[in-house]
Amino acid sequence: MFETPITVVGTIVTAPDRRWVGDQELFKFRVASNSRRRTADGTWEPGNSLYATVNCWGRLVTGVGAGLGKGDPVIVVGYVYTNEYEDRDGNRRSSLEIRATSVGPDLARCIVRIENRRHPEPAAPAADVDPQAGDSEDLTDGPDPTEDPQALKLTA
Repeated sequence: MFETPITVVGTIVTAPDRRWVGDQELFKFRVASNSRRRTADGTWEPGNSLYATVNCWGRLVTGVGAGLGKGDPVIVVGYVYTNEYEDRDGNRRSSLEIRATSVGPDLARCIVRIENRRHPEPAAPAADVDPQAGDSEDLTDGPDPTEDPQALKLTA
């Protein structure tokens, strides 16, 4: 199957929906990307708009679900496709959808605080432990490498 990559800079325009589909969790929202263009007299007017449904699967669900909501400016990277379906009245419909591979806040339009779960804060040293104690070697002995570049040694 041919996959078409896409990057969309826009705004989340619906309340995100988080649900289970079979044994996988899905985080879904709609994004709008609107352009503006300068007219001959120097004023701005609305240009074209793009609306797409963004589907986040796997590891994206937790991060996107915890950090983004309706009205937030986002950058969405993924693969675009047309979803064809039949509505309640039996009419054939189609919608533009993106299977997201990356989603993040648009830092040109907002300020965020990063919370990285992979790198926990270092533990504070215990009060009764002497950092000089132990059998570690003294690294202050030997030539000063700033004085003689040839004195630098690589160790494994």
